[in-house]
Amino acid sequence: MPIPPEVTGEEIDPDVRQELMSLPKGLAEDVSRNLVMVAQLIDEDPEKAYGYSRVALRLASRVAAVREAAGFAAYATQKYSEALAEFRAARRMSGGVELWPVMADCERGLGRPERALAMAGEPEVQKLDKAGQVEMRLVAAGARRDMDQLDAAIVTLQSPELASSAVHPWTARLRYAYADALLAAGREREAREWFAKALEADKDGATDASDRLAEMDGVEFVDAFVEDEADEDESGLVVEGDLDDDLDEDDEDEDDDLGRGDGDKS
Repeated sequence: MPIPPEVTGEEIDPDVRQELMSLPKGLAEDVSRNLVMVAQLIDEDPEKAYGYSRVALRLASRVAAVREAAGFAAYATQKYSEALAEFRAARRMSGGVELWPVMADCERGLGRPERALAMAGEPEVQKLDKAGQVEMRLVAAGARRDMDQLDAAIVTLQSPELASSAVHPWTARLRYAYADALLAAGREREAREWFAKALEADKDGATDASDRLAEMDGVEFVDAFVEDEADEDESGLVVEGDLDDDLDEDDEDEDDDLGRGDGDKS
C-alpha cells in the first residue's frame, strides 16, 4: 500500500521504536512507516488503517507493538475475533495487562458478555492503572446492558471515579455511560443531570452529550442551508421552476403579438 513520502517512521512512539530496534534497519523503517499510517487513519478510515496494519504484520509478526496495532485496527473495523487473537498474542509477548479491557470488549463484540463479566473479576484488573480500571468498569457495565441487566449496569458504574469532581481523560465517557444507562432505565431527570456533567467534562468532543441534551430538551436543529433556500423561495426570488414558467409565459406573449401583427397587415 502506498505511503506518502513525508511519512518517515520517525513519528512513531519512542517505546514502539525501541521494540523495532530488534529488526534490521530497513525493515524497521518499513514497519514503522506502516504503523504511523495505522495511527493516522484508524479514526477517519478504519478499513485503510486495517490494510496498513496487515502489511506491518506480514513484515514483523513477532513484535508485540505490531500485533497490538493490528488488534486495534481489526477492533476498529469490528473484526472482533481477529482483534482478540492479536491482543492475546501481544499480551503473551509483552507480559502486560493494559489490553485486558479491550480484550473483554471483544468478547462483548462476539456476543459473549458473560465472558467479559468474568474477565472483570479476574486479578488482572487490579494490576491496571486507574484509566484501565475505569475502562474495565465501562466494559462490564456494557456487558450487563447486553444481558438486559440495566439496574446492575447502573450500579457497576457507580464508583468513586464517577462521584469525583476532578476531570480526567476518561471522566466524560464514564459520566456519559452512566447518563445513558439511567435514561435506558427511564430515569430521565437524573439522566439529564449526568449528560450535563458529561458535557462539562468533555473538552475534546469525545461524546455526543450536547446532542443528547438537546434531544431531551426538545430542541430541533435545522440545516442552515435548507433554511436559507426556503427563505429565498418565500421572498419571491426566482428559482429554477419559476424561471421556466416565466419563459413559457414570455413565449406565449410573443406569439400573441406576432399574431396581432399579421392581422394588422391583412
